[in-house]
Amino acid sequence: MEIIKIVGIGLLATFAIVLVKEIRPEFTLFISLITGVIIFTMVLGELAYVVETLNTLGRRVNMEFTYFSTLLKIIGMAYLIEFGGQISRDAGQESIASKIELGGKVLIMVMAIPILLSLMELILKILP
Repeated sequence: MEIIKIVGIGLLATFAIVLVKEIRPEFTLFISLITGVIIFTMVLGELAYVVETLNTLGRRVNMEFTYFSTLLKIIGMAYLIEFGGQISRDAGQESIASKIELGGKVLIMVMAIPILLSLMELILKILP
């Protein structure tokens, strides 16, 4: 099972960080970053499945491709923002992590505006 592998890698990395932290603390961020990349590559296949399933669903409900691609971009951005924030936190940089998350939230809001406007237009058409 994939989850056992992911948890195992995470626990091994945590154990390695605890051991290395006493000897060479500058390597802890490197271990954390490498672990994140390894886990991310392990779930890429599953992520591709999710995107394909959403794509199929979008075609079935005749969702406009622009909206669908925007939604996928927003989801991808959210994951990247979370990953970047966590790496910054691992490095002890809480303030930078907060700035990454704030910037990401603003960019997500900007990307969502066309979808929100379209939704509002649809609501206005339905209302008498």
